[in-house]
Order: sequence, then structure tokens, then C-alpha cells
Amino acid sequence: MTEVAGRPGTSGGLALRAGQFVFAAASICAMASAPGFTNYTAFCYLVASMGLQALWSLGLGCLDYYALTLRRDLQQALLMSLFVVGDCVNYLRPPFIHVVHH
Repeated sequence: MTEVAGRPGTSGGLALRAGQFVFAAASICAMASAPGFTNYTAFCYLVASMGLQALWSLGLGCLDYYALTLRRDLQQALLMSLFVVGDCVNYLRPPFIHVVHH
């Protein structure tokens, strides 16, 4: 299989997943610290969405760390399919959320 920068099981992949986790956590903190954010449904959905992104990135980061520690190759068809489907689900979250004031 071709060497792709940031592929799962490499230090580049671990760095990318760590960055995703950090930025998702920062987004959650920024939105949650806004006064009265619970009054807007959109913020509540975005916080939940970023929470799922953070968990997904943390889980794959742990898998990358495990693969690096044990020098395992994650280039198996089933694992790659899982990564692709999970990343697509995270990417294709509804980009439009209507702001509704309670």
C-alpha cells in the first residue's frame, strides 16, 4: 500500500488526531463558556457534535499510539473501512443548524 502522510498507525496520524482532539475540545470550551448558550438550540447541538468529534479523535489517537508502541500495521481493509466510515460520519454532520431561541 502507498505511504500517505498522516495515515493511521504513524506518528503523523497520531499528531493529526491529537490536533483534532485539541481543537474539538477548544471549540466545546469556547461555546460552553458563552453566557446563556443553553438558550440556543444550535449551540447545544454543536457542543454535542464537537463532543462526538473529540471522542472519535481521542479513540483513534489511542489506537495510533497503541500501533506505534507495538509496531503494528493498521493497513488492513476492515480497519481502513472503519476509519473512512467514521471520518465521513463526523464530516457529514449537518452543517446547517437553525438557531432557535427558547
